[in-house]
Amino acid sequence: VQLQASGGGLVQAGGSLRLSCAASGAIFRINVMGWYRQAPGKQRELVASITSGGDMTYADSVKGRFTISGDNAKNTVYLQMSSLKPEDTAVYYCVAISTTSLWGQGTQVTVSS
Repeated sequence: VQLQASGGGLVQAGGSLRLSCAASGAIFRINVMGWYRQAPGKQRELVASITSGGDMTYADSVKGRFTISGDNAKNTVYLQMSSLKPEDTAVYYCVAISTTSLWGQGTQVTVSS
């Protein structure tokens, strides 16, 4: 069982990126999928999450700019990031929560000013 994240990269401030994360393997029902991020010297923080029922949660710092969505049939979660700011620069990790928490390998997002 693994999570494969993709879509990170380098973008200028004001630009957009879309992250994807797919869970593969024998995994029991996923209740929540989401994205965390960790900037250098800072703690990992929740960016956004979505439940299997479609309930979404966002960090205050990304509300109105980021949109999380999911495809339950594909065990996939997406994070559409718009109006990116330099402070969004971090390694982004996806997580899937079923009977346990499963973390992806992280993908770097760098926003230049």
